[in-house]
Amino acid sequence: MNRNILYFIVGALVVVVAVLGYQSYQDHQQPDGLQINVGKNGVDVKSK
Repeated sequence: MNRNILYFIVGALVVVVAVLGYQSYQDHQQPDGLQINVGKNGVDVKSK
């Protein structure tokens, strides 16, 4: 019984790490299209 609980906890941790890794990967991806920045120097438009 104790081994089953241990396997469940390890499996749950693996799933959590995989989900967090995927979210981090998606957050760091640059979107395709245009990037428009407005700052002190005016408007800057970059094509990706």
